[in-house]
Amino acid sequence: MWSDNETTVDYLNFGVVADACAKLLQQANGTPISVGISGGWGVGKTSLVRMIEGRLKQANTPGTNTYVIVTFNPWLYQDFEGARGALLQLVGDEVLRLAAKNEPLLKKAKRLLKRINFLRLAQLGGEAAVTLYTGVPVGSIGSAVMKAAGFFGVGEDDDTNESNNEEGEKKDKATDKGMPNDLLKPAEPVSLPNEIQSFRNALEELLEELKVTLVVFVDDLDRCLPKTAISTLESIRLLLFLKRSAFVVAADNEFIRGAVRVHFEGTGISSEVATNYFDKLIQVPLHVPRLGINEAKAYLALLLMERAYADGVLDKDGFDAAKEVIPKRLQTSWKGDAVTSEFLQSVVGLSNAPMLALMQLAEGLAPLLTQSSAVNANPRLMKRFLNTVYLRSALAAPQGIDLDIPSLAKWHLVERCDETLANALAARVSSEADGRVPILREAETAAAAGPGTPLPEPFKDEPFSREWLQLKPPLGEVDLRPLLHLSRDTATRDFGADNMTNEGRALRDALVAATTSNAPLTEAIRVAGVIQAGLAMGKAWQLKAAKRTWRAGEDVVPLIEPCKVFPELAAQASTLLAEAPVGKVGPGVIPLLNAQTWARPTLDKWELDASVEKPTKAAIQQAKKGAR
Repeated sequence: MWSDNETTVDYLNFGVVADACAKLLQQANGTPISVGISGGWGVGKTSLVRMIEGRLKQANTPGTNTYVIVTFNPWLYQDFEGARGALLQLVGDEVLRLAAKNEPLLKKAKRLLKRINFLRLAQLGGEAAVTLYTGVPVGSIGSAVMKAAGFFGVGEDDDTNESNNEEGEKKDKATDKGMPNDLLKPAEPVSLPNEIQSFRNALEELLEELKVTLVVFVDDLDRCLPKTAISTLESIRLLLFLKRSAFVVAADNEFIRGAVRVHFEGTGISSEVATNYFDKLIQVPLHVPRLGINEAKAYLALLLMERAYADGVLDKDGFDAAKEVIPKRLQTSWKGDAVTSEFLQSVVGLSNAPMLALMQLAEGLAPLLTQSSAVNANPRLMKRFLNTVYLRSALAAPQGIDLDIPSLAKWHLVERCDETLANALAARVSSEADGRVPILREAETAAAAGPGTPLPEPFKDEPFSREWLQLKPPLGEVDLRPLLHLSRDTATRDFGADNMTNEGRALRDALVAATTSNAPLTEAIRVAGVIQAGLAMGKAWQLKAAKRTWRAGEDVVPLIEPCKVFPELAAQASTLLAEAPVGKVGPGVIPLLNAQTWARPTLDKWELDASVEKPTKAAIQQAKKGAR
């Protein structure tokens, strides 16, 4: 199974984009910069962020500049703590860690952390907000805020704060014992803008002295509720455009615009204003590359190779080579170097039959998963698609079901991309047809004949249906009941009753395969008995309907042979023969039928039918003369 976690293994040729973004951050050379990585859910934003992070770490030059990465996921803090305060705290903790071995810088880092704590306190609102803005303690919370403001040295510059820090702590302890605290400074309002600017100045100074560039990666913003998303963007605003700082924000632009509209609901905000809100925060917009058929094919192929390697079907050297050559192929695809079936076959080796089948599967799935609006070449959805296929494969063996991965994938594809067609085909699966759907066989034949050949109902004459029908392996002659049984996670399946015994099923299969009379077939009919032979004859007749040409004697063997052993089946056989499309009947079937007494009344009708071909009528007349 494939996890849904981000990865630094490049299956999608994102490496060139990561290189470009990392280089852009390096070229900023300490100048503030913000990059927005935009893309829909599941397209690989987080993986791209991880690749950028890895490249920045390789660019460190200790003593001159070190890239310090802070990764913030606001989704984790939703409903637990304000995302704004959580981000400020993460930054403060990281700076404190970096300054731990330098006493003067450590003192500055601790003061910075106090400022952060105070700014978080300012977010409380209510009594806290009134107290801070007026300098007059309001209620119990207001009194606590005034005490905290004095402890943090609010309103003092850094030099004063540094000299009075220890004294402030002593006075704070004294206050706890009932002694007066001179730092509370009642009735002196706090200038929050001044505090914010002091915080920014202090952080900027520390980054310069530490010789680090702080790079904050904000991810999963588009998973948050609008309130949390806006709160995070507001906290980013507090830190943006500081020297030696960079922000990389991964989010879907459409989601951000929607969150802004929700935040300003009732104000009549326009789409243009909603767009500008995010644009003012982001200097460099970067979109995750969209996948085409070529990229989807490479991605599916590498995922299948990864699984084959884990299963021991592909060796390590082969898998490592594939991870190198396939992304390189994608880099030159603009020259026409497509990821073709021949290319994939050369990667896995022509002698590895299981891998060749998997590469053929990737070749067939890619265009359908790309064109389908239900998947749209989304990497996460393609990975989930394969997870479902392999899960069903794991469930098959314990239930005595033998199905290969391509068959499971083909059926799940129609479930995922055309549910109406999947349900229509499933409804035709019954015990009477033994799980096989003749109309599916007809449709596969029509699709293979070319676009000019119409498809039978319930298929629509559209690209998806035609490509799906031509995807290997064909399912028209396959018992679909095992596939439907394994797909009960998507729909309830009812296959009806099956009254056949093991001997009856064996006879049915023998009649389907038979082209002429033979001793083993005759023995199988005797062993089955008259009742099972009748059931087997009817089912075999249905199963061969799609392939019956009505031109050769082998077409009527399933009717003739059971009647030789059990003459009482003649009435059933005669009924089935009477349903023949008389206009298609050729002279080749006449001699065998004329030899059967039960078939002669049907031949008499054919001889008089105007739609029967002249050669066929002549064959009937000749057979009658020979019988006399």
